[in-house]
Amino acid sequence: MTYDIEISNDAKRSFKKLDRRTAQRIYTKLKEIAASGNPFLYVKRLTGIALFSLRVGDYRIIIDIKKNNLMILVLKIGHLRNIYNEIQT
Repeated sequence: MTYDIEISNDAKRSFKKLDRRTAQRIYTKLKEIAASGNPFLYVKRLTGIALFSLRVGDYRIIIDIKKNNLMILVLKIGHLRNIYNEIQT
């Protein structure tokens, strides 16, 4: 059972700002967790929000996993020093 990956417009803009090597590492990791059948093994649940964080080197990908629809929604991509400040509610 493979999950589909949907990338938000904000995440697409962040992808374009990254260097090619980092963007490729992130994309490869997303494909890996989508194909695994259980993406919950690779992510950390964020405190106080119903979202998850995926670690790829010094970068974090904020995602929402829709288990019923088999969908991984990529919301934000950023360096660990400032990504968590951007998602404060």
